[in-house]
Amino acid sequence: MRTDRLVAILLLLQRREQVTAAEVSRELEISERTARRDLDALAMAGVPVYSTQGRGGGWRLIGGARTDLSGLTESEVRALFMVAGPASAATPTVKAALRKLVHALPEPFRGQAEAAASSFVMDPRRWGASRVEPRPPRFLDELQNAVIRGVQVRLGYVDGKGVETERIVHPLGIVAKGPSWYLVAGTEAGRRTFRIDRVSSTDLTGEPVQRPDDFDLAESWREIADEVDRRRTPLEMRALCRPDGISLLRMVLGPRLEVGGSSADGRIEVVIRGYNEYALAGELAGLVEWLEVTDPPGVRDHLAAIGNALVERYG
Repeated sequence: MRTDRLVAILLLLQRREQVTAAEVSRELEISERTARRDLDALAMAGVPVYSTQGRGGGWRLIGGARTDLSGLTESEVRALFMVAGPASAATPTVKAALRKLVHALPEPFRGQAEAAASSFVMDPRRWGASRVEPRPPRFLDELQNAVIRGVQVRLGYVDGKGVETERIVHPLGIVAKGPSWYLVAGTEAGRRTFRIDRVSSTDLTGEPVQRPDDFDLAESWREIADEVDRRRTPLEMRALCRPDGISLLRMVLGPRLEVGGSSADGRIEVVIRGYNEYALAGELAGLVEWLEVTDPPGVRDHLAAIGNALVERYG
Protein backbone atom coordinates (compact mmCIF):
# COMPACT_ATOMS: atom_id res chain seq x y z
CA MET A 1 0.00 0.00 0.00
CA ARG A 2 1.45 3.40 -1.00
CA THR A 3 1.42 6.00 1.75
CA ASP A 4 0.86 8.85 -0.74
CA ARG A 5 -2.48 7.20 -1.67
CA LEU A 6 -3.55 7.16 1.99
CA VAL A 7 -2.99 10.89 2.36
CA ALA A 8 -4.63 11.58 -1.01
CA ILE A 9 -7.72 9.58 0.01
CA LEU A 10 -7.96 11.48 3.30
CA LEU A 11 -7.77 14.82 1.50
CA LEU A 12 -10.39 13.61 -0.99
CA LEU A 13 -12.69 12.61 1.87
CA GLN A 14 -12.20 15.99 3.51
CA ARG A 15 -13.17 17.86 0.34
CA ARG A 16 -16.30 15.79 -0.37
CA GLU A 17 -19.22 14.71 1.76
CA GLN A 18 -18.92 11.14 0.48
CA VAL A 19 -16.87 9.11 -2.01
CA THR A 20 -17.25 5.67 -3.53
CA ALA A 21 -14.50 3.20 -4.32
CA ALA A 22 -15.18 3.85 -8.02
CA GLU A 23 -14.63 7.61 -7.53
CA VAL A 24 -11.40 7.02 -5.62
CA SER A 25 -10.34 4.64 -8.40
CA ARG A 26 -10.87 7.31 -11.07
CA GLU A 27 -9.28 10.13 -9.07
CA LEU A 28 -6.11 8.21 -8.17
CA GLU A 29 -5.94 6.04 -11.31
CA ILE A 30 -5.97 2.76 -9.40
CA SER A 31 -8.24 -0.28 -9.52
CA GLU A 32 -11.48 -0.34 -7.54
CA ARG A 33 -10.15 -3.33 -5.63
CA THR A 34 -7.07 -1.35 -4.55
CA ALA A 35 -9.28 1.62 -3.60
CA ARG A 36 -11.48 -0.58 -1.39
CA ARG A 37 -8.43 -2.16 0.23
CA ASP A 38 -6.94 1.27 1.02
CA LEU A 39 -10.23 2.57 2.44
CA ASP A 40 -10.56 -0.54 4.60
CA ALA A 41 -6.96 -0.13 5.77
CA LEU A 42 -7.60 3.46 6.88
CA ALA A 43 -10.64 2.38 8.87
CA MET A 44 -8.79 -0.57 10.47
CA ALA A 45 -5.88 1.71 11.40
CA GLY A 46 -8.22 3.90 13.47
CA VAL A 47 -8.57 6.86 11.08
CA PRO A 48 -12.16 8.24 11.44
CA VAL A 49 -13.73 6.93 8.22
CA TYR A 50 -16.76 4.68 7.85
CA SER A 51 -18.76 3.12 5.04
CA THR A 52 -22.48 3.02 4.30
CA GLN A 53 -23.90 0.18 2.24
CA GLY A 54 -26.61 0.00 -0.40
CA ARG A 55 -27.74 2.40 -3.09
CA GLY A 56 -26.25 5.83 -2.55
CA GLY A 57 -23.68 4.43 -0.13
CA GLY A 58 -19.98 5.19 0.07
CA TRP A 59 -17.25 6.29 2.43
CA ARG A 60 -17.36 9.32 4.73
CA LEU A 61 -15.24 11.01 7.35
CA ILE A 62 -16.93 11.00 10.73
CA GLY A 63 -18.38 14.49 11.05
CA GLY A 64 -18.91 14.76 7.31
CA ALA A 65 -17.28 17.32 5.03
CA ARG A 66 -16.76 19.66 7.97
CA THR A 67 -14.16 17.30 9.47
CA ASP A 68 -10.69 18.85 9.38
CA LEU A 69 -7.58 16.68 9.50
CA SER A 70 -6.22 19.01 12.17
CA GLY A 71 -9.23 18.01 14.30
CA LEU A 72 -8.28 14.34 14.59
CA THR A 73 -8.19 12.87 18.08
CA GLU A 74 -4.91 11.91 19.71
CA SER A 75 -5.27 8.20 18.88
CA GLU A 76 -6.32 8.99 15.29
CA VAL A 77 -3.27 11.21 14.78
CA ARG A 78 -1.04 8.40 15.97
CA ALA A 79 -2.77 5.91 13.67
CA LEU A 80 -2.32 8.15 10.61
CA PHE A 81 1.34 8.82 11.29
CA MET A 82 2.11 5.18 11.99
CA VAL A 83 0.82 4.12 8.54
CA ALA A 84 2.06 7.17 6.62
CA GLY A 85 4.96 8.62 8.60
CA PRO A 86 8.54 9.41 7.58
CA ALA A 87 9.72 5.98 8.81
CA SER A 88 7.63 4.36 6.09
CA ALA A 89 8.33 4.27 2.35
CA ALA A 90 6.58 7.60 1.79
CA THR A 91 7.67 9.80 -1.09
CA PRO A 92 9.35 13.17 -0.34
CA THR A 93 6.13 14.94 -1.34
CA VAL A 94 4.12 12.95 1.19
CA LYS A 95 6.68 13.57 3.92
CA ALA A 96 6.47 17.32 3.23
CA ALA A 97 2.68 17.15 3.46
CA LEU A 98 2.90 15.32 6.78
CA ARG A 99 5.26 17.96 8.17
CA LYS A 100 2.65 20.60 7.28
CA LEU A 101 -0.02 18.51 8.96
CA VAL A 102 2.07 18.34 12.14
CA HIS A 103 2.16 22.14 12.30
CA ALA A 104 -1.64 22.24 11.89
CA LEU A 105 -2.18 19.93 14.87
CA PRO A 106 -2.98 21.16 18.36
CA GLU A 107 0.20 21.63 20.38
CA PRO A 108 -0.40 18.66 22.77
CA PHE A 109 -0.56 16.25 19.80
CA ARG A 110 2.57 17.33 17.95
CA GLY A 111 5.13 15.45 20.03
CA GLN A 112 3.19 12.19 19.91
CA ALA A 113 2.49 12.57 16.17
CA GLU A 114 6.21 12.95 15.49
CA ALA A 115 6.99 10.04 17.82
CA ALA A 116 4.41 7.89 16.01
CA ALA A 117 5.96 8.74 12.65
CA SER A 118 9.27 7.18 13.67
CA SER A 119 7.90 4.28 15.73
CA PHE A 120 6.63 2.01 12.95
CA VAL A 121 8.20 0.15 10.01
CA MET A 122 6.33 -2.00 7.48
CA ASP A 123 8.45 -4.70 5.82
CA PRO A 124 6.33 -6.40 3.13
CA ARG A 125 8.74 -9.30 2.53
CA ARG A 126 7.64 -12.53 4.22
CA TRP A 127 9.86 -15.03 5.98
CA GLY A 128 9.14 -18.46 4.56
CA ALA A 129 6.12 -19.35 2.46
CA SER A 130 3.32 -18.23 4.78
CA ARG A 131 0.26 -16.79 3.05
CA VAL A 132 -1.64 -15.98 6.25
CA GLU A 133 -3.09 -12.47 6.21
CA PRO A 134 -1.83 -10.24 9.03
CA ARG A 135 -4.16 -9.82 12.02
CA PRO A 136 -3.22 -7.31 14.72
CA PRO A 137 -2.23 -9.31 17.82
CA ARG A 138 -3.85 -8.82 21.21
CA PHE A 139 -1.32 -6.47 22.82
CA LEU A 140 -0.41 -4.40 19.75
CA ASP A 141 -2.26 -1.24 20.86
CA GLU A 142 -0.71 -1.28 24.33
CA LEU A 143 2.79 -1.69 22.96
CA GLN A 144 2.29 1.03 20.32
CA ASN A 145 1.15 3.31 23.11
CA ALA A 146 4.25 2.47 25.16
CA VAL A 147 6.54 3.17 22.20
CA ILE A 148 4.96 6.55 21.47
CA ARG A 149 4.77 7.61 25.14
CA GLY A 150 8.32 6.38 25.71
CA VAL A 151 7.61 4.31 28.82
CA GLN A 152 9.01 0.97 29.98
CA VAL A 153 6.87 -2.18 29.97
CA ARG A 154 6.81 -5.23 32.23
CA LEU A 155 6.44 -7.81 29.46
CA GLY A 156 5.19 -11.38 29.75
CA TYR A 157 6.47 -13.47 26.85
CA VAL A 158 6.20 -17.08 25.64
CA ASP A 159 9.17 -18.16 23.53
CA GLY A 160 9.17 -20.65 20.64
CA LYS A 161 9.61 -23.56 23.07
CA GLY A 162 6.59 -22.56 25.15
CA VAL A 163 8.60 -21.18 28.08
CA GLU A 164 7.00 -18.09 29.65
CA THR A 165 9.15 -15.33 31.16
CA GLU A 166 8.65 -11.81 32.45
CA ARG A 167 11.06 -8.91 32.06
CA ILE A 168 11.26 -5.11 31.92
CA VAL A 169 11.78 -3.84 28.37
CA HIS A 170 12.36 -0.42 26.81
CA PRO A 171 10.05 -0.32 23.73
CA LEU A 172 11.77 1.34 20.76
CA GLY A 173 9.52 0.54 17.78
CA ILE A 174 6.95 -1.70 16.10
CA VAL A 175 7.54 -3.61 12.85
CA ALA A 176 4.98 -5.34 10.61
CA LYS A 177 6.84 -8.09 8.76
CA GLY A 178 4.52 -9.83 6.31
CA PRO A 179 1.78 -11.39 8.48
CA SER A 180 3.70 -10.95 11.77
CA TRP A 181 4.20 -8.03 14.17
CA TYR A 182 7.37 -7.45 16.18
CA LEU A 183 8.44 -5.24 19.06
CA VAL A 184 12.01 -3.93 18.97
CA ALA A 185 13.08 -3.15 22.53
CA GLY A 186 16.06 -2.62 24.77
CA THR A 187 16.61 -5.11 27.60
CA GLU A 188 19.26 -5.84 30.24
CA ALA A 189 20.80 -8.25 27.71
CA GLY A 190 20.86 -5.66 24.91
CA ARG A 191 18.51 -4.95 22.03
CA ARG A 192 16.00 -7.74 21.40
CA THR A 193 13.04 -8.47 19.10
CA PHE A 194 9.76 -9.97 20.37
CA ARG A 195 6.96 -11.44 18.28
CA ILE A 196 3.90 -9.60 19.55
CA ASP A 197 1.57 -12.58 19.09
CA ARG A 198 3.70 -14.35 21.73
CA VAL A 199 3.29 -11.57 24.29
CA SER A 200 1.18 -12.86 27.20
CA SER A 201 0.89 -9.67 29.29
CA THR A 202 1.86 -6.00 29.32
CA ASP A 203 2.09 -3.55 32.19
CA LEU A 204 3.21 0.01 31.42
CA THR A 205 5.39 1.05 34.34
CA GLY A 206 5.43 4.78 33.68
CA GLU A 207 9.23 4.81 33.91
CA PRO A 208 10.90 6.54 30.91
CA VAL A 209 12.49 4.48 28.16
CA GLN A 210 16.27 4.69 27.81
CA ARG A 211 16.49 5.31 24.08
CA PRO A 212 19.92 5.44 22.36
CA ASP A 213 20.53 8.87 20.84
CA ASP A 214 21.49 7.39 17.47
CA PHE A 215 18.66 4.82 17.31
CA ASP A 216 16.90 4.55 13.94
CA LEU A 217 14.13 1.96 13.75
CA ALA A 218 14.35 1.37 10.00
CA GLU A 219 18.12 0.85 10.12
CA SER A 220 17.89 -1.34 13.22
CA TRP A 221 15.26 -3.53 11.57
CA ARG A 222 17.38 -3.93 8.43
CA GLU A 223 20.20 -5.27 10.59
CA ILE A 224 17.83 -7.63 12.44
CA ALA A 225 16.20 -8.91 9.23
CA ASP A 226 19.56 -9.44 7.54
CA GLU A 227 20.80 -11.46 10.52
CA VAL A 228 17.63 -13.60 10.56
CA ASP A 229 17.95 -14.20 6.81
CA ARG A 230 21.56 -15.29 7.29
CA ARG A 231 20.55 -17.76 10.00
CA ARG A 232 17.72 -19.15 7.86
CA THR A 233 20.05 -19.58 4.86
CA PRO A 234 23.43 -20.56 6.34
CA LEU A 235 24.95 -22.03 3.16
CA GLU A 236 26.94 -19.72 0.87
CA MET A 237 27.42 -20.76 -2.74
CA ARG A 238 29.75 -19.03 -5.21
CA ALA A 239 29.09 -18.87 -8.92
CA LEU A 240 29.78 -16.98 -12.16
CA CYS A 241 26.82 -15.43 -13.95
CA ARG A 242 26.48 -14.01 -17.43
CA PRO A 243 25.80 -10.25 -17.25
CA ASP A 244 22.40 -10.67 -18.93
CA GLY A 245 21.32 -13.06 -16.16
CA ILE A 246 21.93 -10.80 -13.17
CA SER A 247 18.50 -9.14 -13.30
CA LEU A 248 16.84 -12.58 -13.39
CA LEU A 249 18.87 -13.71 -10.38
CA ARG A 250 17.87 -10.56 -8.48
CA MET A 251 14.21 -11.26 -9.23
CA VAL A 252 14.40 -14.93 -8.19
CA LEU A 253 16.72 -14.67 -5.18
CA GLY A 254 16.11 -11.18 -3.78
CA PRO A 255 18.30 -10.36 -0.76
CA ARG A 256 19.97 -13.80 -0.83
CA LEU A 257 22.04 -12.65 -3.82
CA GLU A 258 25.27 -10.67 -3.47
CA VAL A 259 26.79 -9.37 -6.70
CA GLY A 260 30.55 -8.95 -6.92
CA GLY A 261 32.99 -7.88 -9.62
CA SER A 262 33.71 -9.14 -13.10
CA SER A 263 35.86 -12.20 -13.79
CA ALA A 264 38.50 -12.45 -16.50
CA ASP A 265 35.99 -13.79 -19.05
CA GLY A 266 33.46 -11.00 -18.40
CA ARG A 267 31.07 -12.98 -16.22
CA ILE A 268 29.95 -11.60 -12.85
CA GLU A 269 30.99 -13.16 -9.55
CA VAL A 270 28.00 -13.81 -7.28
CA VAL A 271 27.38 -15.27 -3.83
CA ILE A 272 24.02 -16.96 -3.19
CA ARG A 273 22.70 -18.03 0.22
CA GLY A 274 20.52 -21.10 0.70
CA TYR A 275 19.24 -23.59 3.27
CA ASN A 276 21.33 -26.59 2.16
CA GLU A 277 23.17 -27.91 -0.90
CA TYR A 278 20.31 -30.04 -2.25
CA ALA A 279 17.64 -27.35 -1.86
CA LEU A 280 19.89 -24.74 -3.44
CA ALA A 281 20.73 -27.00 -6.39
CA GLY A 282 17.04 -27.62 -7.03
CA GLU A 283 16.32 -23.90 -6.89
CA LEU A 284 19.11 -23.06 -9.36
CA ALA A 285 18.59 -25.94 -11.79
CA GLY A 286 16.53 -23.75 -14.09
CA LEU A 287 19.20 -21.05 -14.20
CA VAL A 288 22.13 -23.09 -15.57
CA GLU A 289 21.90 -21.25 -18.90
CA TRP A 290 23.27 -18.15 -17.15
CA LEU A 291 24.97 -19.59 -14.07
CA GLU A 292 28.04 -21.75 -13.38
CA VAL A 293 28.49 -22.88 -9.79
CA THR A 294 32.13 -22.86 -8.64
CA ASP A 295 31.78 -23.75 -4.93
CA PRO A 296 30.88 -25.82 -2.96
CA PRO A 297 31.40 -29.03 -4.98
CA GLY A 298 28.31 -30.60 -3.37
CA VAL A 299 26.00 -28.17 -5.15
CA ARG A 300 27.67 -29.01 -8.48
CA ASP A 301 27.19 -32.73 -7.78
CA HIS A 302 23.50 -32.24 -6.99
CA LEU A 303 23.03 -30.19 -10.17
CA ALA A 304 24.66 -32.95 -12.22
CA ALA A 305 22.39 -35.55 -10.61
CA ILE A 306 19.32 -33.39 -11.34
CA GLY A 307 20.47 -33.03 -14.97
CA ASN A 308 20.95 -36.79 -15.37
CA ALA A 309 17.52 -37.46 -13.87
CA LEU A 310 15.91 -34.98 -16.26
CA VAL A 311 17.61 -36.51 -19.28
CA GLU A 312 16.66 -40.02 -18.19
CA ARG A 313 13.01 -39.11 -17.76
CA TYR A 314 12.51 -36.65 -20.60
CA GLY A 315 15.50 -37.11 -22.89
